[in-house]
Amino acid sequence: MAIRQGRTTRWVKSTYSGGNGACVEVQSPERQIVAVRDSKVPSGPSLTVAPASWAAFVGGVEGGTFDRA
Repeated sequence: MAIRQGRTTRWVKSTYSGGNGACVEVQSPERQIVAVRDSKVPSGPSLTVAPASWAAFVGGVEGGTFDRA
């Protein structure tokens, strides 16, 4: 999911979202942070991570690191 660090002030849902409700949304209102939240609970809490951590997580997802056997 591509976002512009420090320039994505609105929540963005993954283009891979299948509409099944199991999605996350992200935003990066500041260059040093990426915020992540559950799309089913938009008024709920969000998790803030460093951009490098988010990139490592996305890379792991794309590489199959978290796939179940």
